[in-house]
Amino acid sequence: MIAAPPQVLLAHHLKALKLPTFLREYEKVAGECAREGVDHPGYLLRLAELELIDRERRLVERRIREARFPAVKSLDTFDFTAMPTLNKPLVLELARCEFVVARDNIIVLGNSGTGKTHIALALGLAACQRGFPVAFATAAGLVHQLQEARDERRLLRLQQTLAAAKLLIVDELGYVPLSQTGAELLFEIFSQRHERSSTIVTSNLPFEEWTSIFGSERLTGALLDRLTHHVQILEMNGESYRLKHSKARRQRQLAQETGIAVDPDTGEILDP
Repeated sequence: MIAAPPQVLLAHHLKALKLPTFLREYEKVAGECAREGVDHPGYLLRLAELELIDRERRLVERRIREARFPAVKSLDTFDFTAMPTLNKPLVLELARCEFVVARDNIIVLGNSGTGKTHIALALGLAACQRGFPVAFATAAGLVHQLQEARDERRLLRLQQTLAAAKLLIVDELGYVPLSQTGAELLFEIFSQRHERSSTIVTSNLPFEEWTSIFGSERLTGALLDRLTHHVQILEMNGESYRLKHSKARRQRQLAQETGIAVDPDTGEILDP
């Protein structure tokens, strides 16, 4: 019997050991180490480091996929100058995700279009990068999932799945009024997470108007008591970020058509 070449056996063993980066990089790294005079332990160290880096990258990508973000956003792409009411140092501090370790909550309040979802997604991305399982849903979408799961007798399983997320992001609370059943199901999720895991909630309504969402002062009071027990509140009241940039874009387009000089950032017409 002819023995298989070492490269074939090595490839088989590395696949069995689930070391894809070793398999992909071992020949190239061997050449580099030979040219640099690196010994065998140094060669293995380089391969092990590459494997660990690649494995962590894949884990982060998996956490991002499992979070079901509608888009991947980071703080690097958020224009803090357009939202002066937002406490930038606090946001950057929160991005370290110590609030997740402490099981604290974050509530982001502000007008529509001011970037609340962007901030929530950026903090969710930071949590994924630091090793925390994250789940994202709009308030209306989450209530729909809960009602559907209840009707199909799998509510407990869904609740357990949500409880496994160290950070749950509930976006757009207040955009759609909830039914009594929906409000009670959502309240139960928040109650289950109280002092166990962190939750980020974004809302276009101030706290005094949350009764219009849940339809009950008693339920709203109990919910706020839980959510605000350990909480950081980010206020984002101001002109709509999306509306402002849409207006500036239209102004620039008009300027191109008419030859009028405009500010390239704001779209405002400049004095001749």
